[in-house]
Amino acid sequence: MTDRTMNTPPVVSAEQWETARQKLLVKEKALTRAGDALAAERRRMPWMRVEKSYTFDSPKGRVGLIDLFEGRRQLVIYRAFFEPGVYGWPEHACRGCSMMADQVAHLAHLNARDTTFANVSRAPQPDIARLKARMSWAMPWYTITDGFDADFGVDEWHGTNVFFRDGDTVYRTYFRNNRGDEALGGTWSYLDITPLGRQETWEDSPEGYPQSEPYKWWNWHDSYGAAQDGRWSEVVEAAQAVLQ
Repeated sequence: MTDRTMNTPPVVSAEQWETARQKLLVKEKALTRAGDALAAERRRMPWMRVEKSYTFDSPKGRVGLIDLFEGRRQLVIYRAFFEPGVYGWPEHACRGCSMMADQVAHLAHLNARDTTFANVSRAPQPDIARLKARMSWAMPWYTITDGFDADFGVDEWHGTNVFFRDGDTVYRTYFRNNRGDEALGGTWSYLDITPLGRQETWEDSPEGYPQSEPYKWWNWHDSYGAAQDGRWSEVVEAAQAVLQ
C-alpha cells in the first residue's frame, strides 16, 4: 500500500495523465537535444598529448598504455578502487566502483565503434581475476604500476579518462568524475564522451569524422564481424519510412 505520509501527486484520468506526459515530454526532448549539443562541443575539445610512458600489469604480463587500446582508436578507462586499504578488500572492490562495474553494458557494441573500455586499479592481477570471476565482470582490468592515477586525476577518487590513439601517439581527450560518472555504463553514454562520438550521420561532428547510418550498424553482441545478409537494413529502412 502507498505510504499515506508521503505527499504524492494527484491521481487523474488516463486523458489527464497523457496530457501531463506530453507536457513533460517537450522538456525531456529539449534536454536530449541539449545533451546532443554538449556532446558535439565535447568532440571539439582540444586534445592533450600523453608524453610519459605508463605501464600496467595484465593477465599477459607488463603492457603499456597503448596496449590497452587493443588495436582500436579510442580508449575509455575507469579507475576502480580495489586495493589494500579500500573498504571491502580483499573480497570486494569499493561499493561505488562495483556498482559502476555492474552497469557496464556488453563491450562488443563499444568495440564495434572502434572503442575499448577498461578498468584500472592497484590490486595485483590474481586478486583482480578472482574478483572478476566472483562478480561475473568481463571488462579488461589492469594493475597500475606507476603514477598514472596521480597524473590523470584518479589517485584519490574514481574517475573516467578518455584517450585517442593516432598510430603510436596517444592523446587525452576528456575526463569525468564525481556525479558525472553516475550516468555512465551504457553504450551510448560512453560513446558520447569519446572524441568520435556515436559516429552516426545525424551527429554534429567535425569534418572528416567517421559516420554511418544510425541503427544499421547495430548487431547482436555475438555477431559483429560476421557476414550480414542485408535483412536488418531492410527492417531499419521500413521502420524509418513509417516514422517519417
